Amino acid sequence: MKKITITLILSIFTLISAIAQTYTTPNTGVTWSLQDIAANSPTTVTITDNTYTLLENLEIAPLDTVLIDEDLTLIVNNGLLITVFGNFTVNSDSVTITSSGADDRFEGFRFEQGSTIFLQNADINRGGGLRVLTENFTINNCRLTFMSSGATTSAVIQLSRGMPQITNNVIFFNDLSAIGSAANSQVSGIISGNTIEDNNKDNANRPQINLGTSIPNEILEITNNIIIGNPENEQAGGIAIANFTGGVINANISENTISGNRYGITILGGNATVTIANNLIEDNNIQNDPILGGSGINLNSTTAGNNIIVEGNEFRRNLYGITLQGAAEVNLGDGTTNLGNNIFSENQNSGQVYALFNNTPNTIQAQNNCWIEGANSTAGEVEDVISHIVDDPTLGEVIFNPFLCGVLGVDDFAAESFSFYPNPAKNEINFNNNFNFESVEIYGVQGNLISTTQISEGQQNIEISLAAGMYLVNFKNQETQVVRKLIIQ
Repeated sequence: MKKITITLILSIFTLISAIAQTYTTPNTGVTWSLQDIAANSPTTVTITDNTYTLLENLEIAPLDTVLIDEDLTLIVNNGLLITVFGNFTVNSDSVTITSSGADDRFEGFRFEQGSTIFLQNADINRGGGLRVLTENFTINNCRLTFMSSGATTSAVIQLSRGMPQITNNVIFFNDLSAIGSAANSQVSGIISGNTIEDNNKDNANRPQINLGTSIPNEILEITNNIIIGNPENEQAGGIAIANFTGGVINANISENTISGNRYGITILGGNATVTIANNLIEDNNIQNDPILGGSGINLNSTTAGNNIIVEGNEFRRNLYGITLQGAAEVNLGDGTTNLGNNIFSENQNSGQVYALFNNTPNTIQAQNNCWIEGANSTAGEVEDVISHIVDDPTLGEVIFNPFLCGVLGVDDFAAESFSFYPNPAKNEINFNNNFNFESVEIYGVQGNLISTTQISEGQQNIEISLAAGMYLVNFKNQETQVVRKLIIQ
C-alpha cells in the first residue's frame, strides 16, 4: 500500500509540474522590456545573445506596458500564452516571435478588452493566433504565417469590437482564415494594403476574410488588398460579410484583387449598405461546383432594403459574374448615381455564360456595363449572358440597356460611322450627328452626372469646361444612345 501511495504522489507532482506557470507584471505602471522581465524573473525569460525565450505564460497587468523596441527574436515555448490587459507595443525594424520548434505551437496572444496593442515590423509564426478583444488594435507591416488553432479557433486575427487598423501585412499559409469576427460582433476598421494568400489550410467552409456586423454609422474599409486562394483549399472563399443577428453592415470593398478562391465576395443578410467598386475579381472557381459557389459576387438576403452599389469591377473566369438570391437588391448602374462600368468576361459553367444571374423577383438596374469584353455586342448577345425574367417568368427583370463594350443601341455598321473629336479635348468636342442626337450627357467616372446639353438638329459640337481627367459622354435621343470615354487635358 505504501508503494502505491508514493507512486500516486509522484504522479500528481509530475502533473502539477507539467502545468505551465504564469508570470504577471506588477500592475504598478511600469514599462518593461523583455530584458527587464528576465532580470526580475529569470524563470520566466532567459536571454542568449539577441534571442529571448519565454518559459512561462506571460500576463501584462492593466497598468503596465511591455515594449519591444529593438531587433530581437522571442521564442515562446510550446503551449504558452501571452495575455495583455495593459499595453503591448512592438516597434522595431525586425522582430521575430515564434515557437520553440518547427513542430511546436505556442498558444498565441489574447488581447483583453481595454488593452492597447501596437504591432509593427514583426514576423509572428507557428502560434495560435491573435485573439483581439480590445477596441485599440493596430498591426502594420507584419508577417503572420503557419498559425493554427490556439488563442483563436477560426481566424489568425480574430476581432471582437471597435475599429482595428490592419494594414500592409502579409498573411500566408495559415490553417485558419486570415481575418475574422464573430457574427454578433460589431467591427468597423481599416483592412488595407495586405497580401493574403493560401489561408484556411484546414479547408473549413470559411473565406480568407470572414466578418460579421459593423458598428452603426461607421464604415468597414476593405481596400487595396490582394486575396489569393489555393486550389487545394477548395472550401476557402475570398471575402464574406454576414448579418445574421439583426445588426447592420456598413462596408466599402474597393480596389482589391481577389483571385483563385471558392468565390470572390459574398454579402449575406439584411440592413446592408455596401459599395463594391473597382475590384479585380478573377478565377474564383476552384471548387468547380456552381451549386455551392463560384460567384465573383454573391448577394443573398431574406429581407428587402439593402443598398448595395457595384461599379467599376472586372469579373473574369468565375463560374458566375454576379449572383443574386432571396430578396437581394443591387444597383449595377442606374445612369445617375451609378454609371456601372463593370466588365464581364468568360464567367461560365457547364458551357453556359452567366455574367449576371438574377435569381430574385426584383427588378435590377444594370446600365452601362460591358457584358462581353472585347466585343461590340448586340442586345441579343447581352441577353444571352444574363439570366432573368426572359429566361424564367418568376424572376425579376434586368435592365441592361444601354450597355458598353462598343456603341450602345446601334448596329456594327452604324457604330463605324460615328465619331467624336478631339480626344483628348480641352474646350469643345465635335461629333458627326448622323443619328440626330437630342442631348449630350457627361458623367464622372464615379457615375455622377456633371452636365446635360440639349442639342438641335444638325448641331455637331458643344463647348465644355471640365477639369483634367477621364469622363463618359452619352450621346442620346429617344431611340439611340452612344457612350464613349472622353479624356480632358
